[in-house]
Amino acid sequence: MKDFINKLYQNHSLIYKVVLFLITTISIIYLFPKGGQFKYNIQKGKPWQYQNLYAPFDFAILKSDAELKQEAEEIEANAQLYFVEKEEVFAKVKEDYNQKIQTVLADSLALGFSKNRLKNFGLQFLNRVYKTGFLNKSDNDKLKENTLITLRQGNEARDVLSDNLFTTEMLIPTLQDYISKSNYGKLEDDFTNLFFEILEPNIFYDEELTKKIIAEEVANIVATKGLVTENERIISRGDVVEGERYEILVSLKKEYDSQLWSKSNYNWIVFGYTILVALVLLMLLLFLHRYRTEIFEDNIKLTFIFFNILLIIFLVTIVQKYWINYIYVVPIIILPIVLKAFFDARLGLFAHVLTVLILGFIVPNSFEFIFLQIIAGMVTILTVSELYRRANLFLSILKITLVYTIAYLAFSIIQEGNAQHLKWSYFGLFALNGVLSFLSLFLILIYEKTFKLVSDVSLLELSNTNSKLLRELNEKAPGTFQHSMQVANLAEASANEIGANSMLVRTGALYHDIGKISNPMYFTENQTTSVNPHNELPPYDSAKIIIGHVLKGIEIAKKYSLPDRIIDFIRTHHGTSTVYYFYKKQQGLTPEDIDIEDFKYPGPIPFSKETAILMMCDACEAASKSIKDPTAILIHDLVEKIINGQMNNGQFMNADITFKEIQTIKKVIKKKLNDIYHLRIEYPE
Repeated sequence: MKDFINKLYQNHSLIYKVVLFLITTISIIYLFPKGGQFKYNIQKGKPWQYQNLYAPFDFAILKSDAELKQEAEEIEANAQLYFVEKEEVFAKVKEDYNQKIQTVLADSLALGFSKNRLKNFGLQFLNRVYKTGFLNKSDNDKLKENTLITLRQGNEARDVLSDNLFTTEMLIPTLQDYISKSNYGKLEDDFTNLFFEILEPNIFYDEELTKKIIAEEVANIVATKGLVTENERIISRGDVVEGERYEILVSLKKEYDSQLWSKSNYNWIVFGYTILVALVLLMLLLFLHRYRTEIFEDNIKLTFIFFNILLIIFLVTIVQKYWINYIYVVPIIILPIVLKAFFDARLGLFAHVLTVLILGFIVPNSFEFIFLQIIAGMVTILTVSELYRRANLFLSILKITLVYTIAYLAFSIIQEGNAQHLKWSYFGLFALNGVLSFLSLFLILIYEKTFKLVSDVSLLELSNTNSKLLRELNEKAPGTFQHSMQVANLAEASANEIGANSMLVRTGALYHDIGKISNPMYFTENQTTSVNPHNELPPYDSAKIIIGHVLKGIEIAKKYSLPDRIIDFIRTHHGTSTVYYFYKKQQGLTPEDIDIEDFKYPGPIPFSKETAILMMCDACEAASKSIKDPTAILIHDLVEKIINGQMNNGQFMNADITFKEIQTIKKVIKKKLNDIYHLRIEYPE
């Protein structure tokens, strides 16, 4: 049991990677839509590139969305309109009539009219109006001329022409005609005022019933328009996928998917998805193991990469499930932006391509989607740089949005044969995608705190010479501070020349000697007088103080929470080199009893281009101060001697740097040192 626990402890890093790999694979499979994959890629407007295709079974030809929409619109346009008669309105109007007719009757006495006959005369007109129906004015505006409508009266319904119903406009001429045919013409104004005061419409548009009937008719639309029988030829090799052929292929795909994703096939399909996803993630692990060993061995960085891949897949899955029309709004290019900010462009592009390949199983029109996203990812890697300059990111995202737009335009023309069927809303989606891509800046800040990573944005903040630690270095060890500034300039220029991370190496150079804060006067650049404290110490103790500034620097860096990537420069800027001056001095005192290891820095040696650049620039800048009368020849010989010595001592064995790059760095250092020490003209007194 104890041996088993020891093995687990010894291999805990590998076990963590396996668990991370399994969790990520299972999570991605869980997010996948529950459907199989049609084995043919249907590209509208392009020739059929497969063999002749015959129907594997009987299936119906489905109507397109446009056809179904057109049928639904025709049903709505030609739908029967339903109206309802409210019987209580007539009862209320008669009651009002019986109350207000008394005024008219009082006026009729002087004219000698019979009250009962006059009252019945008005009731007959009311009966005529409400037997025919009085249509509500606002509902009348919905009707065309002489429209046939269905009028519901209680439980009965009948079809009537809308022009046969009374409207407000019809009442005046109808009433005038009715009165003119009677003997009550002298009371026309009285009756007109009375009727317009009490009359109310009793026929109203039944919107709820009308919509219900329309919805039922739309729901009953037949979704198919034909049948393809088994073994019937669907399309031949070379035929253009368009028109009816395209509709039949789409119908076959939908029928195939519905039959494929059954309970009997479920486990096999999940198994197939698992193999493909695991293969993609395995390629990423192999890439990291082969070309990015330091990332592969760092479980935090590995978790960070897998987390971001899973996050992008999760976002696309959610949008695809609930808002499929907005699939191009998801800012997938955030992935290469973030990975490039924390690691490098090659890893960012590799991870982006693998992620897009996985997304091809999720999204519709997978070929178009994969093409657009890979092209956008390439443009991202080529254009996005120096994230701390917001203008650079803005211009890069503009270029990416433009590439999206051009690629979509080309795809649309290929598929439709012209540019008349462009979906202009897509251009808005691409623009929104670009806006959301700016979230990468916020994600980078969050990731820096969560995963303890370093981006160009944080490097810019650290390189500010007004930061607390650099101010302390300037106050306590001003000579070291000036030396660090000179080394930073040399290192930045060298990094730019060979394509290394100039911001990283500059920041590392500013902090590489912060350990000298503890004992500043033991370093020559800080000695302002002729007094040298090393004269009072044995060489062994002097070497110990000099070597100790590396460990002191690491302690101070951790105290001020500097990132590990900056601490790496402190650890490696002397590698495993020897404090040669004190070693030779001790050798002169006790030549027999001396161990060279006591005079060597603890290391490690540089393990990246950036740390190697710092070692070269630091040694050359410090040694150049020892030249009394610097000339171009002396500087050339000095730089060659120092860097060749570092190479011969194996200081760059672990650094991913070539001989050509080292020669380029030499040239940069020589030029910069010559610029620093160039002779000035002597001004007259």
